[in-house]
Amino acid sequence: MLADLVEELKKTGLHAAPADHCYAGAEDVACDVCTGRKLKALKSCLVCLASYCEEHLQPHHQAPAFKKHKLVEPSKNLQDNICPRHDEVMKMFCRTDQQCICYLCSVDEHKDHNTVSAAAERTHKQRELDLSREEIQQTVQDIERDVKVLQQQRKTLSLSADKAVDDTDKTFTEMMRLLQKRSSDVKQQIRSQEETEVSRVKDVEKKLQQELVGLKKREAELKQLSLTHDHKQFLLNYRSLSALSPSTHSSTINVRPLRHFEDVTAAVAKVRGQLQDLLTETWTNISLAVAEVDVLVPEPEPKTRAEFFRYSQEITLDPNTANTRLLLSEGNRKVTFMKEDQSYSSHTDRFTDHRQVLSKESLTRRCYWEVEWRGRGRGGVYVAVTYKNISRSGSSDQCSFGCNDKSWAFIYNQNSSYFSHNKISTKVSDVTVSRVGVYLDHRAGLLSFYRVSDTMTLLHRVQTTFTQNLYAGVYLFALYGSTAEFCKLK
Repeated sequence: MLADLVEELKKTGLHAAPADHCYAGAEDVACDVCTGRKLKALKSCLVCLASYCEEHLQPHHQAPAFKKHKLVEPSKNLQDNICPRHDEVMKMFCRTDQQCICYLCSVDEHKDHNTVSAAAERTHKQRELDLSREEIQQTVQDIERDVKVLQQQRKTLSLSADKAVDDTDKTFTEMMRLLQKRSSDVKQQIRSQEETEVSRVKDVEKKLQQELVGLKKREAELKQLSLTHDHKQFLLNYRSLSALSPSTHSSTINVRPLRHFEDVTAAVAKVRGQLQDLLTETWTNISLAVAEVDVLVPEPEPKTRAEFFRYSQEITLDPNTANTRLLLSEGNRKVTFMKEDQSYSSHTDRFTDHRQVLSKESLTRRCYWEVEWRGRGRGGVYVAVTYKNISRSGSSDQCSFGCNDKSWAFIYNQNSSYFSHNKISTKVSDVTVSRVGVYLDHRAGLLSFYRVSDTMTLLHRVQTTFTQNLYAGVYLFALYGSTAEFCKLK
């Protein structure tokens, strides 16, 4: 009897009671077969639409009938695979409606739709997903590589900047040391020359003092002789006095005009002025060299007006450059062509003949501004950029925007527009232009002119190399009262 009981227990699979952590909690997927207190599900079957614990999962591993069933991680959403209309497993996919359906749906409301098995669609989507993952992985690798490149560039840039600072400091220190040495040399020469000249003056002064003593003594003897009453004695003594050598002293001392070392001071001041001019001329090149240090490739040119506004540059006009027939107003943003000359003071920067004016601001990076033109009768306006060293005096082409190699100008005249540089003009458009947008990327050598309305219409683009800082400018060649205004951009 005992042996039979053991065999029976083996068949029924008597096991020890499971531990508490094997039972399903509120957040766990419970076994659908267990009665009473349910165990945690180990797998869910997409065919049976049920979840099984380890014990009740055994038939799926052992019985041939379950070999084709699809086991997945435990899921609480198995009922989502049941068609709510036909209560069938949704094994089909409608590509037309992009949703899972059951077989009955495919022959009913989705009859004429493009339908495939869910497995086939999964395979298709899986390929797309794998491709997307590969693209993302490749992008990640590219970005990681770019990050490493940027990190290396940052380090290299910092090292280069540190070296440039050190080299610049050494160079300027050497220049200052050289100036100090020259200063010391000049002071030493001045003192040496002072000593030489003082010694010469002292020698002459000593000789004169000695001669003065002799002369005073002779004068006293002559005075004494003149008081002698005895004629014989007077004549005898006079003969002995006449034998004395006459004075070699001239009536005046030849002394140079009292400038002494003032000429030295003037010469040093001249050198200072030349040095200041040289530093002023070369400083622009140094500043441009610094500004041209650019690690990243320039961003593409903006497309929309809002994008252009990111680089908006406030432009104010310089009264010292304005032709006397131009009146500045609106905070020096607006220029008006006047019939009478304005009371400007004399200045070397002023355009004497052409009705032109330049901005105060120096343009060295990416910037954008707009000029609104209002004219009367015939004529028009030049919207230009130019180097600061453009000629100012006279009426030659060297002073006029667009007629030399120092300036670039967009010209609007009677419903026609042109672009001009170095006396070469290009026809741009016959469209009316009342507001011109100017986009400048100094480093990239890009200069673009746009017609500003509801949209941005490209009028002309220039690709060149700018070697100096640029300044914005306008030239009015219309009737009195015509204006050009650099707009405030919001």
